[in-house]
Amino acid sequence: MEDKLTIDVTRINPEGETIEGEVGCVDLDEEFVKPFGGVRYRLDAQVFGTELLVRGHLEQDFDLVCSRCGKDFDDTVEVDDYTFSCQIDEHNPEVDLTEDVRESIILTLSTYPVCSERCQGVEQTAEMPADERWGALDGLRVGDAEPKGT
Repeated sequence: MEDKLTIDVTRINPEGETIEGEVGCVDLDEEFVKPFGGVRYRLDAQVFGTELLVRGHLEQDFDLVCSRCGKDFDDTVEVDDYTFSCQIDEHNPEVDLTEDVRESIILTLSTYPVCSERCQGVEQTAEMPADERWGALDGLRVGDAEPKGT
């Protein structure tokens, strides 16, 4: 699997071209979000004068931790409307999409992933004991104190 997704603009058919594959560009240093496999892509690339336009679909599988119950689960993140556009440099015909693809996947990840919409969260197995420290305030009378010095 490649680590970079690059397009050589000089090799693109003038009518446009579809490119497919997998690139391992999303590597997160996160305890609760672990990608497995690479980013699968199916992209349509076309050159318009001095501009490259790329549109298509991205997806990647992740091992996530549910924000409600704390259990691990697998999910696929999909970007259905990926779009990238840039000016073409005639001296450097290779365009690197790696960082843009990485950011698109990361931005699509849920901030609070949930294993299922029916997830009830962590089960309460025992009732929390009452905090007895607050009992000392029960005998306090606020309105009975007389001002000093009168």
